[in-house]
Amino acid sequence: MRPFFSFVQKEFFHIFRDKRTMLILLGMPIIQMLLFGFAISTEVKNTKVAVFDPSKDASTRLIKERLQASNYFDLAEELTDPGQINDVFKDGNIGLVVVFSEGFASDLRHTGDASIQLITDGTDPNQASLITAYATGILTACQQELAGMAEVSGRIVPELKMLYNPQGESAYNFVPGVMGMILMLICAMMTSIAIVREKETGTMEILLASPMRPIQIILAKMAPYFVLSAVNLATILLLSAFVLHVPIVGNLGLLVAVSLLFIFLALSLGLLISNVVNSQMAAMLVSGMGLMMPVMLLSGLIFPIESMPEILQWISAIVPARWFIAAVRKIMIQGVEFHAVAKEVGILALMTGLLIAVSLKNFKTRLS
Repeated sequence: MRPFFSFVQKEFFHIFRDKRTMLILLGMPIIQMLLFGFAISTEVKNTKVAVFDPSKDASTRLIKERLQASNYFDLAEELTDPGQINDVFKDGNIGLVVVFSEGFASDLRHTGDASIQLITDGTDPNQASLITAYATGILTACQQELAGMAEVSGRIVPELKMLYNPQGESAYNFVPGVMGMILMLICAMMTSIAIVREKETGTMEILLASPMRPIQIILAKMAPYFVLSAVNLATILLLSAFVLHVPIVGNLGLLVAVSLLFIFLALSLGLLISNVVNSQMAAMLVSGMGLMMPVMLLSGLIFPIESMPEILQWISAIVPARWFIAAVRKIMIQGVEFHAVAKEVGILALMTGLLIAVSLKNFKTRLS
């Protein structure tokens, strides 16, 4: 048995010497538990609310106070014109608009019915349904409170409306998210594996001995994958429009330009991964499993970012897919112009520049 235990001891020493393996074995479960425990939440909290209140009476003030007091809503803006409703949704800061009828309190007291409109962004129908359900529950409680105060049995009749997706099709939400996940994972994986393969087989030194500079060699290796990713993008858009019936409401050229920028960013991320790892298997693990979890949990693909703890919201800001998915939803579903996605495009461009700079510096340091 002594040879057996000697081999076991050798394997332990081998694992302990490999810090990356130890990090994966012991650190990954902790990270997964924390992310899944805090990021996965079906609740929608701190939804920003805009209100159009032409009535401005005691009843509407009470409803606004109850919305503000709720953990689910944050009264962020008072609208002065109904024409502002589309604009606040396109800015991406508002999740619910409450529109009171004129003479709200008078209708409630005399006719017994007072109408109120709850307008949500239908690009995420599941989230929109939760928001309207929470708001309807608060309105029901306000109705009972107002009835007790005024000694009338009036009804508050909420009218629900989902902008951009009145049918509540789930594909409207998942198609932009899946686009971000597919392009991120495939592009990063292709680039990292291609360059690591050259290192692993010892042919990278031969390429560097050629008259071309290292940056030209790297760009030459990235170019085919950029073209193939553009083909993937065209396939995804065609399937979205003609199979899943998700309309491209906005400018197609703007959508393609933003997507190509994201593809270049993902390829640059793959280049950075290739500087960190030295084997194709490690590249697949880092670019596949290492990127999939943040993209799925912290990009807004499945779970609303607003419902996460504040620290995870800050961490999600460094996930490129978050900004790409937000921009694609605005362009495809809401039909916005460039100025409405300028923030997302600027962040993606900044991330791309940083990734390229860091990757090229590390690459030349390691291989010169």
